[in-house]
Amino acid sequence: MAKKFSELSEREILALAIFLEEEDGRVYGDFADGLRSTYPDTAKILDEMREEESGHRASLIETYRNRFGEHIPLIRRQDVKGFIQRRPVWLSRPLPIPAVRKQVEVMELETRRFYERAIEQVSDAGIRKLLGDLAEVERRHYATAESLQETMTPIVREKEEDAQRRLFVLQIVQPGLAGLMDGSVSTLAPVFAAASVTKNSWDAFLVGMAASVGAGISMAFAEALSDDGSLTGRGRPILRGSVTGGMTTAGGIGHTLPFLISDFRVAMTCAVAVVAVELAVISYIRHRYMDTPLLSATFQVVLGGVLVFLTGILIGSS
Repeated sequence: MAKKFSELSEREILALAIFLEEEDGRVYGDFADGLRSTYPDTAKILDEMREEESGHRASLIETYRNRFGEHIPLIRRQDVKGFIQRRPVWLSRPLPIPAVRKQVEVMELETRRFYERAIEQVSDAGIRKLLGDLAEVERRHYATAESLQETMTPIVREKEEDAQRRLFVLQIVQPGLAGLMDGSVSTLAPVFAAASVTKNSWDAFLVGMAASVGAGISMAFAEALSDDGSLTGRGRPILRGSVTGGMTTAGGIGHTLPFLISDFRVAMTCAVAVVAVELAVISYIRHRYMDTPLLSATFQVVLGGVLVFLTGILIGSS
């Protein structure tokens, strides 16, 4: 059973403080390790905070030895009521920088409040002084955590924003673009082949929906199972799969929806116009996020789309 904080003795409070400082230091070390390659300046700040936590732990252990001897009882945060349950953000790779900054704020605020409450519960002058000093350090740490973004120089902020942009491209834009291209291009042939054969809008719509949803499911599983993101840094498989599958389905449905129009000629005209818009959007995304020259991106995408479109028309007309 977890104990109430008010029931802890001075010995138990010091033992708990030692555990908390050790835990915080290890978390900061994990954060720094996870951010070192993409956010080196933030990682440096976290390394410094880890070293300070290590110093706090050493001071607490020294005080404990002088007061209570060598044996330190194992008292953890989960053994005492009132502590926040921490989600293991530090185990994620790649680490989400906003979540790290928020977690650091919460950790420092909780530790500071622990020391402030502990001071009220101990009577030993030396222990009270040490806890008060540590509370003041944690207050400074909280201010540092709260202003991690603001205290960075423009050059550092620009570097970290560039790293965040690369992660966004790697984890969201690339799988989304792959899905959009597959959905927009690969479903052209079956949709327009069905339209050419049946000359019926509803039949073409059903074929398009089946092709779009089927391609979305297939691409979602293919992307999610391609790698777990631990080595490539491409993020969570479920997120990538969802983005890819959703964009694949959206790309196919885009030129399928016009076939809800009962007039076949009007439906075909609208569908062709939608295809042109889809190819233009894909070309722009490649230019915007993949640094592909606009003319080159347009030529590559349009050429592929036209070839698939003509294939569908030719097969449907044969």
